[in-house]
Amino acid sequence: MLADLRESAREANGEVMRAVEEIETYIEKGTPEFMRTSFALFSGGFATFALLYCVQPMMPVLSQAFSLTAAQSSLVLSISTITMAFGLLVTGPISDAIGRKSIMVASLVLAALFTIGSSLMPTWHGVLAMRALLGLSLSGLAAVGMTYLSEEIHPQHIGLSMGLYIGGNAIGGMSGRLISGVLVDYVNWHVALATLGVLALAAALLFWRILPESKNFRPAPLKPRRLIEGFTGHFRDAGLPWLFLEAFLLMGAFVTLFNYIGYRLLAEPYHLSQAIVGVLSLVYLSGIYSSAWVGSLADKLGRRKVLWAMIALMLGGVLITLLQPLALVLVGLLVFTFGFFGAHSVASSWIGRRALKAKGQASSLYLFSYYTGSSVAGTAGGLFWHQYGWNGVGLFIASLLGIGLLVALHLARLPVLPRDLPALNKAG
Repeated sequence: MLADLRESAREANGEVMRAVEEIETYIEKGTPEFMRTSFALFSGGFATFALLYCVQPMMPVLSQAFSLTAAQSSLVLSISTITMAFGLLVTGPISDAIGRKSIMVASLVLAALFTIGSSLMPTWHGVLAMRALLGLSLSGLAAVGMTYLSEEIHPQHIGLSMGLYIGGNAIGGMSGRLISGVLVDYVNWHVALATLGVLALAAALLFWRILPESKNFRPAPLKPRRLIEGFTGHFRDAGLPWLFLEAFLLMGAFVTLFNYIGYRLLAEPYHLSQAIVGVLSLVYLSGIYSSAWVGSLADKLGRRKVLWAMIALMLGGVLITLLQPLALVLVGLLVFTFGFFGAHSVASSWIGRRALKAKGQASSLYLFSYYTGSSVAGTAGGLFWHQYGWNGVGLFIASLLGIGLLVALHLARLPVLPRDLPALNKAG
């Protein structure tokens, strides 16, 4: 009798412990864990975007080295973003099954190694092969970073933490462009790429050491049926498909502008040097600020009120670049960049709020659209450059943003979900 009672007590205690383990323990703003998490994801985003976009200011140099047109040279970026996009469809669901941190660490290490490998390639096709593998490996961190934050950070602070992560993306994109853009004026492109690869290895080590392990991750078996159910469920949602489309349009516009602005500024009437064009990546500083500030603003005012305003700002920025004076072109770049990172911060954090299940897959679908837009629009912009010059490129970007503005206004009219009410989270 006594033994039975002890056994029942042990079973009850076990059930209590399991229930306690299942209670989500969020990371609160202002705690050491919040700082470690924010800094780790900031460094991860830094490395990801530095490696991905370091080739962008080198496109004119690669055009000369391999006798390529501007559209052909753009493949050095487009091939990475398209393999990254398809990799996202795999790495997101895999992370739902086996965990978040291990996927992200492996992603950064492999990407750094492939960058170093690309610096050793003597042929254009060899460079493209390494860049394709780099995009595939980077999909690990890109797919999982947003999901990790949406699971571990308290919902009231998700906008801020996502903004800091996007800020890491911004400073990484700026640094990658800045370092490579300046270096190729003094050393060859092989050395420039190798330098970025070594820096990324250091960032990967830092990321591995300081990122806290997941506390709220619950593994889901990797089954085809579950993947299909998650996919169809996301596309039945009233808002998620529109957010996926928004990602395509925003990133397509952003990459197109920075792919071809260098060609414009190197030509007449500006005749800027390659180093100065690389330094213009400092406009990313406005994105570093806007991603965190706008993300925090969206937590207070609501995403539906902030997203369309940021896209309108992007549209105004690209129209300013159509003017001739160099000072106004730079102002247009600054405004456009500020709006882009603010809009991306808002849209990406909205994904985590709308997706109740298979969040890793939802983030993957968002980023699949994001990087597909980069590849498709980024390469298509080259056709407009060759046919119509910068005016053609600018109007192509403006048309993408016009559609994006309509999508944002549609999202603003969607019914507010119970979990998005101000009493729970001022996310709109």
